[in-house]
Amino acid sequence: MAGPFDRLPERYDAWFDSPEGGAIFQAEVDCVRRLMPRPAGEWLEVGVGTGRFAASLGVRDGVDSSAEMLERAGARGIRPCLGRGENLPYRGASFRGVLLVVTICFLDDPRRALHECARVLKREGRLVAGLVPADSAWGESYMRKGREGHPFYSEARFYTCEQIVRMASEAGFLLEEAASCLSTPPEMPVQTPCPPERGVVEGAGFVAMRFVLAKNGE
Repeated sequence: MAGPFDRLPERYDAWFDSPEGGAIFQAEVDCVRRLMPRPAGEWLEVGVGTGRFAASLGVRDGVDSSAEMLERAGARGIRPCLGRGENLPYRGASFRGVLLVVTICFLDDPRRALHECARVLKREGRLVAGLVPADSAWGESYMRKGREGHPFYSEARFYTCEQIVRMASEAGFLLEEAASCLSTPPEMPVQTPCPPERGVVEGAGFVAMRFVLAKNGE
């Protein structure tokens, strides 16, 4: 049976064009951009979806398990590839960076996916992960919507920043830098612009973290 991302790509994509979705998206893009090089160049987005983040951040390649979503990503200039984060269809050391934005919460096995990210990264590459922390008001709001039957959030499992750092460490990564945004409650309109704050800010509704592969002995 097709999942919600295959069945409802129009609904997913339309959210980004709504006033609320557009403001949230721009805040998250600005937060992630703070941790990425310009241009991104040889980067891969895992869970690229319809290509909104990749296109905005200059990421060239995108992989996703939904063919319907990938069709839209390709129309945005992303080089699409059908596959899963837990078994990336790329050779080792293929990319200078890997991007995971609100993707970990939808993975069946995030630990395995993080190991795959480490495998496809070049030695000096970077991983940038963006998430809605489970212990934030935003995470609690999305989890509540999931319990109420929201087609996308009902498929998600949210994690805290500490849990992601721990899983990334198990895959051989070290946390290098972080940025946060959406510090206002989710029931309030997002002010624009919404500049990111440095570090992992307690209660922030979105946190981006940049990781580097640990060298031997670290």
